[in-house]
Amino acid sequence: MSQPAAAADVELVSVHKAYGDVVAVDGVDLAVTRGEFFTMLGPSGSGKTTTLRLIAGFERPDGGRILLGGEDVTRVPPYSRDVNTVFQDYALFPHMTVAANVEYGLRVKKVPRDERRRRVGEALEMVRLAAHGSRRPAQLSGGQRQRVALARAIVNRPKGLLLDEPLGALDLKLRQDMQLELKRIQEEVGITFVYVTHDQEEALTMSDRLAVFNEGRIEQVGPPAQIYEFPESEFVAGFVGVSNVLERTLNGRPSRFTVRPEKIRLLAEDEVPEQGANVEDGRIRDVVYVGMVTRYVVDLDAGGALMVVRQNLETTSSQALESRGRRVRLEWRPEHTYEIETGGENGGGSE
Repeated sequence: MSQPAAAADVELVSVHKAYGDVVAVDGVDLAVTRGEFFTMLGPSGSGKTTTLRLIAGFERPDGGRILLGGEDVTRVPPYSRDVNTVFQDYALFPHMTVAANVEYGLRVKKVPRDERRRRVGEALEMVRLAAHGSRRPAQLSGGQRQRVALARAIVNRPKGLLLDEPLGALDLKLRQDMQLELKRIQEEVGITFVYVTHDQEEALTMSDRLAVFNEGRIEQVGPPAQIYEFPESEFVAGFVGVSNVLERTLNGRPSRFTVRPEKIRLLAEDEVPEQGANVEDGRIRDVVYVGMVTRYVVDLDAGGALMVVRQNLETTSSQALESRGRRVRLEWRPEHTYEIETGGENGGGSE
């Protein structure tokens, strides 16, 4: 889903970047709409961080153009671009108080003292650290330090905020809490966020849209639900969440398709499936009990295997584990089958 240039805060046009023989960014075209929370998602080495550094101006492209607010900034230095960057390591000044860290950029810009104090207070209030202004970074938790870094970036009122895996150093529970906080803050300030992560849950939780990167190229761009429900390539299907890929004959021709584990129902062998459903018979090979859900790996009689996820509404761990080796019948609705192509070409919904 492309955006018109006039509506884009961040736009990349055929951007290319190589380091020697290694192509890091391979002809990327991208448009991020004003006020959007946009995520660049991909594995290590996929080009997402290099793309962010190109937007920030820390790297220069070998080809293509970078526009911010419609202005070509391809050769403009980082300090002259109206964007701020938040890093994973926070980069706070340890000898300064929280308030002084947040105020630093305003002092550099020679903003009057009264306005500095007002804006610092507003920024700390926004990240829920109003009572911590006199503390030093060492006295804060990891999540609080991350909020200080965010307040320091927001206080300058940039048109765009670039975030390079900012939650990567936090533990799981705090990371999940901060995902919701970041989205709240972004909606409150209305600034365009361009966020880099390799964490699929982060991308799905926070993004208005996301781009899936692979080997320097974008495989697919779209809202989280579209990316998850309708992957356009085998890479996207496998990287964003867990997906099953099967080879079968559909509509009279060999085809590869995906179906998500949570869309599959696990029936007893003699249970009658829903009319019109896709049906496969098989035997449970592996069972993994993980508390709220159990994951089953089923070897299919027709070849291949499927992972099935079932909520443990009435199932104990012993009951789940005892099902290993049992014959089962799997079913899922036709609309949950999505045909894919290798190499990133678009697929279509399978019947």
